[in-house]
Amino acid sequence: MMGRRALYKMLTTSLVAAQQVFLPTDGPTERPQCSCTDDSEPTYSFTSFSYTLTTTVRYATSVPSPSSTTTYAAPPESLATLIPPQSYTTWGRWDPNATAPANDTNDLYGRASWTALWEYANPPNFTETGILSTTVEPTPVPSAELVLPPRDYFGPADCYRFPEGFEFGVSSSASQIEGATAEEGKTPSLMDILVRDDRAKAYVTNEHYYYYKQDIERVAAMGVKHFSFSIAWTRILPFALPGTPVNQEGIDHYNDVIDFIIEKGMVPEITLLHFDTPLQFFGDNLTEAAAPPDIGYVNGAYQNETFPDAFVSYAKVAMTHFADRVATWYTFNEPLLYSHNGQSIYNVLQAHARVYHFYKDELKGQGKLALKFNNNFGVPRDQDSPADVYAADHFNSFQLGPFCNPIFLGKDYPESYKITIHDHVPLTPEDLEYMNGTADFLGIDPYTATVIAPPVPGEKASILECAADYESPYRPYCVNQTTVDVHGWNIGYRSQTYVYITPTYLRSYLSYLWNTWRAPVTLAEFGFPVYGEADKELTDQLLDSPRSVYYLSFMSEVLKAIWEDGVRVIGAFAWSYSDNWEFGDYDAHFGIQTVNRTTQERRYKKSFFDLVDFMKARGVE
Repeated sequence: MMGRRALYKMLTTSLVAAQQVFLPTDGPTERPQCSCTDDSEPTYSFTSFSYTLTTTVRYATSVPSPSSTTTYAAPPESLATLIPPQSYTTWGRWDPNATAPANDTNDLYGRASWTALWEYANPPNFTETGILSTTVEPTPVPSAELVLPPRDYFGPADCYRFPEGFEFGVSSSASQIEGATAEEGKTPSLMDILVRDDRAKAYVTNEHYYYYKQDIERVAAMGVKHFSFSIAWTRILPFALPGTPVNQEGIDHYNDVIDFIIEKGMVPEITLLHFDTPLQFFGDNLTEAAAPPDIGYVNGAYQNETFPDAFVSYAKVAMTHFADRVATWYTFNEPLLYSHNGQSIYNVLQAHARVYHFYKDELKGQGKLALKFNNNFGVPRDQDSPADVYAADHFNSFQLGPFCNPIFLGKDYPESYKITIHDHVPLTPEDLEYMNGTADFLGIDPYTATVIAPPVPGEKASILECAADYESPYRPYCVNQTTVDVHGWNIGYRSQTYVYITPTYLRSYLSYLWNTWRAPVTLAEFGFPVYGEADKELTDQLLDSPRSVYYLSFMSEVLKAIWEDGVRVIGAFAWSYSDNWEFGDYDAHFGIQTVNRTTQERRYKKSFFDLVDFMKARGVE
């Protein structure tokens, strides 16, 4: 067994190799691309003046209609035998002001029981003020909306192209865009009760549930090939648990969404759980949902003993209905952030592995399956400080290692996790064998970077002391996280929230991921909320140059990682295709389209055009 000193040396050596290095220099920036050495002076003269317009009007190019379709599994009717017989029903809409109660109280899963779930959840300030109540048929996007905006003066000047098959798309999640919160059979989830203050709630969001065809039409009109979204578990199985009735309206809805994505020439990709855990897993005390977890930011109830079986059952129902048309499946979105304790981590690993084996071994799925991980890449505050380098490695390995070690390497949790989470569930050799190789790529949401140092500057021991102390304010990561480097500069231009524009660190991060877990990497989400965008006039929201800088600089570094560092990056998905409810309010605008929630009008932002143009110019389909 490798000793801790040897392990530390190996990890820090590999981490340093992936870090950005400060290169001291004197004088201004050199310009090696400027080979002209002519020292002559300019010649001045007079000419006749005229107003000459040199603007070229360019248009976005829509995705062409498909000439054939790809299937990734047998049709649903052939897969039905892979799961127990299901009952299908519908429930309708919850009206908290209804005067006539449901009278089917003897039916364990009837209308009365369905209504009782909403009454128990008692969502705060519940209102349904949307303007839509049925699916809106799409209208073609007028060419006037597809005129590209003026270019920024400075822009990427690389000569690289993306490898064949590189997947470029947009992403979203159900609770952040769908609306129709208590309609067509959906029951409450964590997202319906989590925010209990004066902030805006997700009851309307973008009304994508009824407006999905127009949203898909607009994305296709911009030439984007891949459309990633999540399914709401409580729309498929309102009572969540195995053996409970399937909501036929939920199945029909997502069938329509998938079919229309394909009809418009795009490829559907699905996330099964994007934070919206059904309330059943919180038991009789909903206040536990808001209790601070030991590991993540929110208690997602993954630690519930019934959760793994229920999640696997839900995944099987979804896959047997949709797998023939879905190219990529994500089981969990950023599971660390909603993990309460060590049991949560273990349950996610087990549930994910079981779904993978079902999809590959029983359903014979030909698509891809993975997870989406969070990680604001930790960079050492001072790369010349062994303590800072150790802290950065501790931070990064804690965020990713508990999942990536067993899934990609068949190895145990990292030491950073085991010494900190004292109730972690040990992984047996049988566990590791079953979990190993259960992801086709590493999905990562690399929004930004974080500057890392030990809790006590220069003292590696302070990290270990924190790990042993459950009362330490630095838990669970046991490091000091800032945004300021050793020279006192912020690491990038700041957005409204936690995101900083950190493209050079992204390149280092991709190298770290590829060389540590040796799996292809997909940027499953990445995006940028421009500072104060919600307070700007619409015309200023649309001309979002800082977001363009974010996307184009990040993708420029992805190209360098591919061609100069040998990192296999296979896809990138912009978060999000439109502004959405950002788990508490609507002010953090991550979208590449605006949304007027009174009229439901969408408008393309400049960054959407710039990003698509960048990708198309470099060979992406």
